[in-house]
Amino acid sequence: MTSTPPEISIIIPTYNRCWILRDAIDSALSQTFSSREVIVVDDGSTDATAALLSEYSDNITVIRQENRGVSAARNAGIAAARGKYIAFLDSDDMWMPEKLLRQQAFFLSQPGAVICQTDEIWIRNGVRVNPGRRHRKPSGMIFEPSLHLCLVSPSAVMIRKDILNDTGGFNETYPACEDYDLWLRIGLYHPVYLIDRPLVIKRGGHDDQLSRNPGLDRYRILSIANMLENHVLSPQQRQAAVNVLMAKCRIYVQGCVRRGKSDEAAAFQAIYDHYAEAAV
Repeated sequence: MTSTPPEISIIIPTYNRCWILRDAIDSALSQTFSSREVIVVDDGSTDATAALLSEYSDNITVIRQENRGVSAARNAGIAAARGKYIAFLDSDDMWMPEKLLRQQAFFLSQPGAVICQTDEIWIRNGVRVNPGRRHRKPSGMIFEPSLHLCLVSPSAVMIRKDILNDTGGFNETYPACEDYDLWLRIGLYHPVYLIDRPLVIKRGGHDDQLSRNPGLDRYRILSIANMLENHVLSPQQRQAAVNVLMAKCRIYVQGCVRRGKSDEAAAFQAIYDHYAEAAV
């Protein structure tokens, strides 16, 4: 490790992804931007991840911890990072070689910007697919459209570390939708800019993806409710958040009832009722 801090810290969280992790690490090490460090956080893997990471010697920094989830892994990487900027890379994704260089050039051209993301290529089960219209990434103040679904990809983001520290990082109590929650909190106050160029290869379709878990709207609802209670929103932002929360609650409660989860249905009906009464 050099004494001079790098400009960018790359954080790769991983858990039992030895079968695909090498591609992510190699794409990080192949970046044409040289002032960077690569931090891999092994979140308690029980496969051959440790042996794989040992092959990289001093080219990467490895943090090992007990299995605590992707949010805790990313937060551990943030705490250890020495760079001014943070770039996340999920262990099943890859970067084009110029990804960091183009994002750093963007920040130099826009000194007031604190976060940007790139476009990406989607691969599902080895086949390239086109994102649907609703997944197209906006640029600028994206809080309101992001309420409906996550429009920021961790692997595509570069963000100033001080903004992450000020925002509190990823919520470690959420087993899923932790990125949705963080980008909403950041998007409340900061524009999220898009570099309209596919510089990330986003690979999916495998069984261990968190996005495949059922009932994800549970965590989106909790995220919006937490934001409404604990953050300062403009009147327009608040109204948009309440509208989306209530719509998601209605659908989620109906699903709980169909599955016989009466206690959970009642809990989320109570959330709906609280905001419905406030809206009157």
